[in-house]
Amino acid sequence: MPVYYAAKAVIHSFTVALRHQLKDTSIKVFEIVPLAVDTELGMGTTSNESQEYRGILPVVVAEVTIKALAKNEYEIIVGEAMSLV
Repeated sequence: MPVYYAAKAVIHSFTVALRHQLKDTSIKVFEIVPLAVDTELGMGTTSNESQEYRGILPVVVAEVTIKALAKNEYEIIVGEAMSLV
């Protein structure tokens, strides 16, 4: 997990730097930060019996993202990730 979290930190730092570099252009840089999302990507990492919580539903991530994009919110924190900010 340390490598996973480090990669998340790198992506955040990159989007902040890129957003700053492109601030005087028409390009917008958004960052979407959900924690676990219930998709096929996570299937098979643990047995179904041992994994009660599979993550936030993809439709919830999509709804929150679309609303935030409409308001030009560049850092979109979804679901349980709000408690980490």
